Amino acid sequence: MLTCRLPRLTRLYSVASSLKVANSFIDAIGNTPLIRLKRLSEETGSDILAKAEFMNPGGSVKDRAALFVIKDSEEKGELKAGGTVVEGTAGNTGIGLAHVCRSKGYKCVIYMPNTQSQEKIDLLRMLGAEVYPVPAVAFENPENYNHQARRHAEKLPNAVWTNQFDNIANRRAHLETTGPEIWEQTNGLVDGFTCSTGSVLYNYFKSGGKVLNERSGSSITEGIGQGRVTTNLQPDVDLIDDALYISDEKSIEMVYRLLDEEGLYVGASTALNVVAAVEMAKILGPGKKIVTILCDGAYRYQTRLFSRKWLESKELLHAIPEHLKKYIVLP
Repeated sequence: MLTCRLPRLTRLYSVASSLKVANSFIDAIGNTPLIRLKRLSEETGSDILAKAEFMNPGGSVKDRAALFVIKDSEEKGELKAGGTVVEGTAGNTGIGLAHVCRSKGYKCVIYMPNTQSQEKIDLLRMLGAEVYPVPAVAFENPENYNHQARRHAEKLPNAVWTNQFDNIANRRAHLETTGPEIWEQTNGLVDGFTCSTGSVLYNYFKSGGKVLNERSGSSITEGIGQGRVTTNLQPDVDLIDDALYISDEKSIEMVYRLLDEEGLYVGASTALNVVAAVEMAKILGPGKKIVTILCDGAYRYQTRLFSRKWLESKELLHAIPEHLKKYIVLP
């Protein structure tokens, strides 16, 4: 019996020895899988490849930015042992920051729009963060959650406002990790990339930068309400070839399709990204490789996305095909 099992044990040891032990939460961030979405790839004739960022230890793509903005503050000497990290965030960056702060021993204070899901607020508090949900107002308003976060940090000793939208350490996280990972995983063969920025920035890009303050855009999708060209986005504006408008109806349908067809339980921003990837594949034609981001899991939004009452309140119930309505399990 021992002789028969040895070959299997040898193979198991060979696989296991190629994996590294992460020394901490921080060391586990990044190097996420790139998943081929089989059904959508078959439908479009192109490879729809999705970066599984929900597999980061904090559960979202924002773990990367959270780590880099804190490291940046440390390297500049702005944040020392026992200090406080303050941020204005729609949720996932705050959750990433709260995880990294727990790992490094910092306090964490989060200001967020009161439109965000209760799951996010609860999780932040469970992670030890001090959370302030405030009215959602435009960036120009001094009561915007970002400005409140900045003022809070200014009043505290040994505290930093990490300023995720205009702190280029956020951008650097993807230049140094996400991008190179995708390039390596695809052997440098990428024909297109899609990701969501801000629901009200669509008109800005479609107008060639002429319409900047148009706020007619809206979305049920949390975390993409950005209405300005941030310092992180500005350097890459000229690299953006086009903008796609993705309706809430298409996004919510894709949430349910990905669950049913791919076994992926993801949030609305992920679904939006995937819809955009499919649209890009149709524009570019078959035989291409389109990469997008699976931002986070649906468990942060499940009381909304899988609630019949919520779907009805947003007039989205009709957007879900009949055969997928079996997943609407909450009242």
